[in-house]
Amino acid sequence: MSRPLEGITVLDMSRVLAGPWAGQLLADLGARVIKIEHPERGDDTRGWGPPWLAEDDEVERVAAYYLCANRGKQSLAIDIASEGGQAMIRRLAKGADIVLENFKVGGLAKYRLDYASLKVENPGLIGCSITGFGQDGPYAHRAGYDFMIQAMGGLMSIGGEPDGMPMKTGVAITDVMTGLYATIGVLAALHERSRTGQGRYVDVALLDVQVAALANQALNALVSGNSPERHGNAHPNIVPYQAFACSDGHLVLTVGNDSQFARLAELMGHPEWARDPDYATNAARVGNRDVLVPLIQAIFRTRGRDQWLADLEARGIPAGPINTVAEVFDDPQVKHRGMQCTLKRDGLEVPQVSSPLRFDGETALSDLAPPRLGQDSDAILAEMGLSGEEIERLRREGIVR
Repeated sequence: MSRPLEGITVLDMSRVLAGPWAGQLLADLGARVIKIEHPERGDDTRGWGPPWLAEDDEVERVAAYYLCANRGKQSLAIDIASEGGQAMIRRLAKGADIVLENFKVGGLAKYRLDYASLKVENPGLIGCSITGFGQDGPYAHRAGYDFMIQAMGGLMSIGGEPDGMPMKTGVAITDVMTGLYATIGVLAALHERSRTGQGRYVDVALLDVQVAALANQALNALVSGNSPERHGNAHPNIVPYQAFACSDGHLVLTVGNDSQFARLAELMGHPEWARDPDYATNAARVGNRDVLVPLIQAIFRTRGRDQWLADLEARGIPAGPINTVAEVFDDPQVKHRGMQCTLKRDGLEVPQVSSPLRFDGETALSDLAPPRLGQDSDAILAEMGLSGEEIERLRREGIVR
């Protein structure tokens, strides 16, 4: 199957998660993605283990963290602090469509590798800078990390139990969302370029993304004038919409409308709840959650989780188990959709989580495993016209790996 971005070349000069996540998504969509890495240490996440893909001395040891965001890329290990390395990056950018980077504000300008410099030679180039706080403002000079941004951007204030410590999410979700927003931005710029022939500069900040992703909680605050409180596993605007304990485990119940609540009330032996003005509407249930939720909880404790889930499913009441990550990949629906897959590299089987995007029934997934550091340096440099002797000289000088 042909993929939507075939023929597009991306220079991925980003590290860690947000930028690489965008680069991996573009690779899954068919773009050629050349990952620019430091010749000695590579992407920081190569060392963020354990766990490791391989412990064998004959094979480069690489952290599982790195493997989550670098599928589908070629690795060019090159020292951009050297004049020779800078010259080669400029040559690559001249023929590229998109450049992704997450250097500090102004960090690439001293090498003349910033977007303004690169666009002089390639007016159609699309640049995307991912930073903690954006290209301007009082915090623009600061480094930004997901955990810190979850705190500053309000997400932690609404996570955790009401009487406990504010909590971050278990995944660097701001980085992931920033990668998605970055991808949307460059795809929009790519579409516009088809009409104008001109590239665009996309400025994406982790803090901006986190604030935007507060969604209903942001509007709860802006409309009411009050900051939302922590509700643990409950929902601020919907009841019952939370986790409940059963006799042998927990489930999540997500009643999204009044008809679903009526079916729940009947299942729990209290059909009168659906007619009670204190519970009949969602607004009433939210106002009376302190009374209603304990009643529901007491009934859930009388039977096992799987019994309840079967009965809820039979009545069309949305609910699900709280799975461990291992249980997720053993789930029949997850298996059916092929969300766990394996790519091969150097005889190793590299586990991957598949792309959730499908086009005409086919998953948009690159067949290239995350690369070894500098795996493609020779091939890319030769493609640029460098001879074997020139490449070896650059290697001896420490400019490439």
